[in-house]
Amino acid sequence: MAVYDDLMAFQRETEALAQVAGRLGWDQETMMPRGAAEQRGEELAAMETVLHARRTDARVGDWLADAAPADETAAANLREIRRSYERNTKVPATLAAEIARVTSVAQGIWAEARAAEDWDTFEPVLANVIRLRQEEGQALAGGGDVYDALLQDYEPGTTAAEIEAMFTALRPGLVALREKILGASITYPELDTEFPEAGQLQLSEELALAFGYDLSHGRIDKAVHPFSSGSGLDVRITTRTSLRDPFNCFYSTIHEVGHAAYEQGIDRAHLLTPLGRGVSMGVHESQSRIYENQLGRSEPFCGFLHARMEAVFGDFGIDDPRAFYGAVNRVAPGYIRTEADEVHYNLHIMMRFDLERALISGDLPVADLPGAWNERFTADFGVAVDRPSNGCLQDVHWSVGLFGYFPTYSLGNVYAGCLHEALRRDLPDLDADLAEGHTGNATSWLRDTLQRHGGLYEPRALIARATGAEPSVEPLLAYLNGKFGALYGV
Repeated sequence: MAVYDDLMAFQRETEALAQVAGRLGWDQETMMPRGAAEQRGEELAAMETVLHARRTDARVGDWLADAAPADETAAANLREIRRSYERNTKVPATLAAEIARVTSVAQGIWAEARAAEDWDTFEPVLANVIRLRQEEGQALAGGGDVYDALLQDYEPGTTAAEIEAMFTALRPGLVALREKILGASITYPELDTEFPEAGQLQLSEELALAFGYDLSHGRIDKAVHPFSSGSGLDVRITTRTSLRDPFNCFYSTIHEVGHAAYEQGIDRAHLLTPLGRGVSMGVHESQSRIYENQLGRSEPFCGFLHARMEAVFGDFGIDDPRAFYGAVNRVAPGYIRTEADEVHYNLHIMMRFDLERALISGDLPVADLPGAWNERFTADFGVAVDRPSNGCLQDVHWSVGLFGYFPTYSLGNVYAGCLHEALRRDLPDLDADLAEGHTGNATSWLRDTLQRHGGLYEPRALIARATGAEPSVEPLLAYLNGKFGALYGV
């Protein structure tokens, strides 16, 4: 135990420093003056150099060789530290620092290019990010598949082939449901008025609290691309507002609260250990998506939200709660992934998955990305992309090097479908709670069955423990067909 205790004391300091680095990233997207981007890149590179040195310290290897786990928690901590040590020792420190520096600066360039519809300025920046990530992936893969190596950062134990098989199982059902809906005679209204930002932010905070976000250990700020940051006792989220689309604000907030609630719900005994954060991005997305969709976009909760919007904004043109529920869940092809309805959302992810695999393999030159994106989008959605911000400049992920992240969104939807099926089985009165705006029983169920464990169990094992069955696409497809079949009479 003395060896294990020494290792964990060292690891706590590493985890604490990683939280500091994360806070620098949060500040960059919320508070940092625009002119500080270059310096912030150097700061993050310096932090990455320190973290990489700690994660590859020879003493970690010695401790891992000598430590014997006394219980399940210790075994899981050793598993995660070993995984980190083995991965980090394959990547040169100079490369890790350069990736941190370049992606920090690239994020700011992306934001400006997106606002200016300027692909040409961003193209060489993205090419450099991809070059660095390819180099990292090659070091990690050791002759194996580079994309699979990068995917491990977000969903340990999963391969691109497994993701592709999941998409192959999911896509036909989604396309068939979409075609039925788009051919249906039932339609729902769109919002057609302005919603002052102050009211949006007021209701956004109400929704965050309704879904269990603890503001004594968090805060809500604005960002170009909503995100959640931190773990343990300091978990922060951001949202965004749109004058004519308050749903963007409200459901971005609920989505990020799902991420934050996962981090806030982890057993405090795991604080500043490898188990003190979400086990994978797929599991993380299962929380954000079930909060946002199965709970937040359900008919009973939409009834509650409709009443709150009338109280905050007055008459906004939709006075019937059923019509409002349809407006919240209106199915239509759209450019923006984060605004996509539940039927189209996974098709957005499938497209990005294919494109980023081609970028990493080198089969798709960066210069050809806009054309490839636009061609695929027209084929999948029947709409021509009109400008870069509605196309390949819309997402922040590639600018910061997150290759392998996108498929975890759909994996999260699949996990959320499984969790929702089990949640409904265990909480037969859930709709009555949601109609009153009370999510406590649902969020407590998620906290007790999944969130509190943090990284204790591997991702798929965690979902199986929570639901009593191995993950499958079937519960998600059944949920989508049931919900949207009823909405559109198909």
